[in-house]
Amino acid sequence: MRGGALLCVAMVFAGGSWAAAAPEGYFDLQPGVTLETGDTWIAEGKRYRLYGVQSCLRGTAYTERSGEKQDCGDASLAMLAAYIRDTSPVCAPVAASAGTTFVACYATIGGERLDLANILIASGFAFASLDAGGMPLHAPYAVVEQKARESRAGLWQFDDVQHPSILLSRAANERGRKGGQ
Repeated sequence: MRGGALLCVAMVFAGGSWAAAAPEGYFDLQPGVTLETGDTWIAEGKRYRLYGVQSCLRGTAYTERSGEKQDCGDASLAMLAAYIRDTSPVCAPVAASAGTTFVACYATIGGERLDLANILIASGFAFASLDAGGMPLHAPYAVVEQKARESRAGLWQFDDVQHPSILLSRAANERGRKGGQ
């Protein structure tokens, strides 16, 4: 038994996979993809994005308790990378738009299949995406986000963290005002 356990541990650290392949219609999200943000990556020349999720924007900052500024987008990206590495998610396409395939992914943790987007939002390192009208693309994610905010999970523990969808909306409104003049 002890030798078998060591073999499994060695396979995990060596990058081997002893788990079954992704179910039909799904694909494995494996370490080594090129992460663009905390919700978007490129694999085999194709761009993928988690459906209903908005990560922190790169270049936006939050202030740690020590007073030091940190890049919010980098924090979201690091968490996505960690979940990919640690949970070996599988994903299925749900929609496509402008060269991006939107996917739903699940991760296996402790023998349970969990929605990767839900995990990222609940941990406070991603947010529920909003549509052009300011409504959540997937309402259950907004509920999870509110719970994360109330419990001050992840990035919500910092007073100056800003919801990226609101920042994007403000930028779009500003462009619209300038274009309409």
